[in-house]
Amino acid sequence: MAHPQTLVVHASAPLWKREHQVTELAQKYQDNQPFPHICLPDFLDDETARAITAEFPAPDTHAWTQYKHHNENKMGMAKRELFPPRLRAVADELNSPEFVAWLSQLTRIPGLIPDPGLEGGGLHQSGRGGFLNVHTDFSMHHYHKNWRRRVNVIVYLNPGWEDEWGGAIEFWERSMQRCASKYSPRLNQAVIFTTDERSLHGFPDPLRCPENVARKSLAFYYYTVEENARAVSHSTDYHARPSDGFKEAILIWLDKKAVDIYSRAKTRLGFSDEFASKVLGFLSRKH
Repeated sequence: MAHPQTLVVHASAPLWKREHQVTELAQKYQDNQPFPHICLPDFLDDETARAITAEFPAPDTHAWTQYKHHNENKMGMAKRELFPPRLRAVADELNSPEFVAWLSQLTRIPGLIPDPGLEGGGLHQSGRGGFLNVHTDFSMHHYHKNWRRRVNVIVYLNPGWEDEWGGAIEFWERSMQRCASKYSPRLNQAVIFTTDERSLHGFPDPLRCPENVARKSLAFYYYTVEENARAVSHSTDYHARPSDGFKEAILIWLDKKAVDIYSRAKTRLGFSDEFASKVLGFLSRKH
């Protein structure tokens, strides 16, 4: 496996505010394989990272949306108004004009815009047994049909995370023959990457962390406004690994077809993941 370039820093200011480093970072971002990305330790100042970790909502609150199907097992919370105060402030900062301008410089993608609604993003967590199969992301915003998804920013909030628990984000070659790079979800480490048809990523092996531990992260997605949105529109596209075998590959394919139908209905009818999660939860209690 290749060892992509990361930047090691030892300063208290948030990394993205260190303007003098963006040119160096942008080159590393372009050079890293198997698609443009960079891993940034010490992304936020240390006090902020620890404060938002401490106030991260517990998994038993009803505010979480359940994402549980064959290709993933995780929870999400996208409503900013439900975030605790410090998490809300960090979300606002990472959607601010200043941060988005820095992100455009880093990725060399002009015209990036944030998503104040945090569609599909916001707070994520997965407990023991959680996973996310390797995939490329949905390409167009479900409610803004000419917004093309271009960049993901994921900030991890897991102090004391052990490598043997799994949970590293894996970046796979387009051929799906091997994982080309992977990064631990340790506290205050951020992974930023271009999301397109090359950007195969996930944490496909079930987490082996203790029952009282969860893999926690913040996820923010950035877009450009496109004139011809239909040309690039597709749903989340899950892929089987060589080790998954024929039966598992079929199940992954069938589930991604179901996800595609759901995504198209969501775009057409305008319902939210939160609504669908509540309906499924109600139906499961009925049985």
